[in-house]
Amino acid sequence: MSPTTTPYTHEMVIIHRVFRREAALLPRLADEVRAGDRDRCARVAAAVREYAGALHHHHHLEDELIWPKLYQRARLYDELVARMEDQHERLGKTLIAVDEALPWWEKEAGAEPRAALVERLHDHRAALLEHLCDEETQVLPLVADHLTVEEWDEVGRRGLETIPRGKAMLALGAILEEATPEEQQYFLGKVPVPGRVLWRLVGRRQYRRHVAGLRGAS
Repeated sequence: MSPTTTPYTHEMVIIHRVFRREAALLPRLADEVRAGDRDRCARVAAAVREYAGALHHHHHLEDELIWPKLYQRARLYDELVARMEDQHERLGKTLIAVDEALPWWEKEAGAEPRAALVERLHDHRAALLEHLCDEETQVLPLVADHLTVEEWDEVGRRGLETIPRGKAMLALGAILEEATPEEQQYFLGKVPVPGRVLWRLVGRRQYRRHVAGLRGAS
């Protein structure tokens, strides 16, 4: 499925689906937590932090491995690349705002801190959607033209290295959830054989339980 001469940038679009889905889901889950339900509050807060950490690492890799190469090789598009960096900075600030709201909500599990957190999550999502759209429509074509397959694959490999060992099956499930059969085959093909066996035997059920526990309660 993956071309051999140019980067398979569509895999970034698939990863972006995960961030879009979670950014839409988390404010709804937070808003549904009943005042005083500290256990549920803690669970949703943990999901928010995991999402924020994953997005931070995703953008750090782009800052380190993609933007410098485009500055060197696609000079006509310096303004576009600079806009991507500015959007990353803005998104970082929205995540800081979300992180600052979490302790207050976790401490009190009250309606007022919950509302403050939900508002900040919505602000974050608005900034995220703008960035992902720009990146997919304007930047990924530049990546295909100016990065090698090996350089692009390094981005994916480094991304996998940031996933905690005990979270690997959950991360894989999050990617596969809305992938087409062809896309699922591509991502599973990148997983070593033992990992694919583990996914079939254990990981799929583990991810379903995780999703049911997080999204099923209110």
